[in-house]
Amino acid sequence: MAPVPTELLLVESEPETRGFLERHLRSDGFRVHEAGWDAQALDIAERSRPHVVIAGEPDLCARLREGEPGRRWDRNVPVIVLADPDADPVDRVRAFEKGADDVVERHLYLELVARIHALLRRSGVGLADVLEVGDLVIDHRARQVRLGGVPVPLAAKEFDLAARLASDPERVFSKEELLRDVWGLRGRLVTRTVDSHASRLRRKLRAAGDGRFVVNVWGKGYRML
Repeated sequence: MAPVPTELLLVESEPETRGFLERHLRSDGFRVHEAGWDAQALDIAERSRPHVVIAGEPDLCARLREGEPGRRWDRNVPVIVLADPDADPVDRVRAFEKGADDVVERHLYLELVARIHALLRRSGVGLADVLEVGDLVIDHRARQVRLGGVPVPLAAKEFDLAARLASDPERVFSKEELLRDVWGLRGRLVTRTVDSHASRLRRKLRAAGDGRFVVNVWGKGYRML
C-alpha cells in the first residue's frame, strides 16, 4: 500500500512566492492546498484537515488556535510561519506568541522542508522518554500528553513546553531557560511567548479535568507541579 501523502496548507498572498513553493513542495511529494488570504485558508483547513500549515503571516496562527463559532478544524495543527530575510527578531518572537511552532525564512526552501519533516517526526525514541507526573503522562514516542489515560490535544510547542516542565516537575524554570530550551531563542527578550503558551497548556489540562499543573511562580518562571 502506498504511503499517505502529507497534506500541506500553503497560505501566501504573494503569487510568485506561493507558486514557487507550491511547485517545489509538490515535486517533493507533498499534497499542497493553496490559499491567498486567511478566510480562504480557514475554509480549506476546515475541509481538508492539513497535517501542516505554512503561513505567510503570523495572524493566521492566532485565528487557527482560537477557533471560530460554528467552525471545525484542528486547532493544534502545526504551523510554520514564513519570514523575510531581514525580519526583526521581535517579529519572529511575535509569531511564536501568536501560536507558530516554527519560523523559517522564505528563501530557505531546503530548511523549510527539513522543518516540516521535523514537525511530523513521531518515532525514534525509547521507553525512557515516557514521563509520568501524577496522572499526567508525557509520551515522547507519540508526542502525546495523557491525563488520567485520556489524550489531551496540544499544539507542537505546547507539547514541548509540557515535556520540558515535566522533565523536572518541581523545579522552577525561568522564562529565559524555557525560551532557550523550547523555542531556541537566546538572550533577554521582552516577550509573552512563554506566558501565552503556558496559559493555553494550563487551560487545556484544566479542561481535561485537572488544574494542578503548570504553576506560575511570580517573578521566577514556571514549574509543572
